[in-house]
Amino acid sequence: MSVLVYVQQEGGNIRKATFEVMRVADCLADQTGGKVVGIIIGDDLDSALGSINSLCDVVYCASSPKLSTYRLDLYLTLLQKVVELEAPLIVLSASSYQTKELFGALGGRLKKPVIVDCFSLRLEDDILLYERAIYGGKIMVQGHVHERPYLVLVRNKTFEPLIQGKRRGEVVEVEVPSEVSHYEVIERTTLQGTKPDITEADVIVCGGRGLKAPENFGLLERLASALGGVVGASRAVVDAGWRPQSEQIGKSGKTVSPSLYFAIGLSGAIHHVMGIEGSKIVVAINKDEKAPIFEHADYGIVGDLFEIVPLLIEEFSVEQ
Repeated sequence: MSVLVYVQQEGGNIRKATFEVMRVADCLADQTGGKVVGIIIGDDLDSALGSINSLCDVVYCASSPKLSTYRLDLYLTLLQKVVELEAPLIVLSASSYQTKELFGALGGRLKKPVIVDCFSLRLEDDILLYERAIYGGKIMVQGHVHERPYLVLVRNKTFEPLIQGKRRGEVVEVEVPSEVSHYEVIERTTLQGTKPDITEADVIVCGGRGLKAPENFGLLERLASALGGVVGASRAVVDAGWRPQSEQIGKSGKTVSPSLYFAIGLSGAIHHVMGIEGSKIVVAINKDEKAPIFEHADYGIVGDLFEIVPLLIEEFSVEQ
């Protein structure tokens, strides 16, 4: 009755969302009387292991230079191997581009469904009951699955992170396959700067075409800086070449779940709203009082963003 967690890491650092998943795993293991098992794949993982060893009873570790960059075929082989060894009740991870691909492939091999962006789950008589949002958060779906192992991706910023635990953290080395991957990573480019990944940011200031010109995003940069957040962009802005694709939020971009989300000068099309449904508080600023974004906002300001945003910058800068 183990609960298996695929631990996401980047450059040897555990992604913050993994600690939220660990909270879920800890609760489920206590409920079933089972153990929490982790699997971590990559290279130079000593620091990462130190971050999670008290959260797991057992950690399967696959470490090799050939695993330093994510490759679906190698990662899938290793994950499937541990699933077969442990025969867990449930396999969990934080929802991301990588895990949606990885768990989708795992579900295909095991012929099991994958529950994506789950924000509530519980077990009743070994049947998994879950909740997730669809249609941009307009409908909450309740469902159940009864085919073990349950494959579940947890929505970010849904559960309180578990940083310190009381488990024993036994490390089991996993042999890395000797066969060559089906593809080779020729080059990997990392964006420069110290800004956190937008999917892990606690505060996001997102702008749309209402900014009128790319240079006006300097306003949003200043507001984000005052709030300790990062800047996001609508699809229209990215398509226009105003902002990089890494900042795009929405169905065709990134799904985010910050504590505070500013939607400034964007209409709130459904494909954008689908990317922000996990946000705790949404503040919309738009001069069009009928803009759809107001239907999804907790707070709305109708007015000229070029008058309102400087006032917010001044106010939050004074508070700092």
